[in-house]
Amino acid sequence: MEKERTGGIVDPQVDEDTSIGLPFKVIIYNDDIHTFDEVINQLIKAIGCSFDKAKKFAFTIHVKGQAIVYFGDLTACLKITSVLEEIGLHTQILSE
Repeated sequence: MEKERTGGIVDPQVDEDTSIGLPFKVIIYNDDIHTFDEVINQLIKAIGCSFDKAKKFAFTIHVKGQAIVYFGDLTACLKITSVLEEIGLHTQILSE
């Protein structure tokens, strides 16, 4: 349904969801700056995982140079990368 404004201009009424429904992932890359403890603590803060899970992520990042630490919608990924980048961790968001 369209709503008419004054002056003959018509505004379309859109009832459909226009958000991007793609799954996204957060990747953290290894660096020579942060300690294991710093990465672990920031992961716990950002994604709410257990100490053991964060420790496994940190080890994977160290050995493989990167790790996917989260899958989800873009808004959640942006919030998570924001927290991770508070201490200068290098992150990236990619779509699946």
